[in-house]
Amino acid sequence: MKKNIHPKYTKSIVKCACGQTYEVFSTKPNIEVEMCKNCSPIFIGTEEKKVVMGQVEKFMKRYKKK
Repeated sequence: MKKNIHPKYTKSIVKCACGQTYEVFSTKPNIEVEMCKNCSPIFIGTEEKKVVMGQVEKFMKRYKKK
């Protein structure tokens, strides 16, 4: 590998908008995010589940005989 072309890879502090902080390894010293696993609606289970109609049902509905 060539010398002096790779960025420094050090511990970074990640701050979420909800106040949660944790450490990761990154090339940036501080990272600020809007959502983390503690406040995201996907992870905490408050997101509504949508029923998705399958491709076969869509086809049958569109081309059914009248």
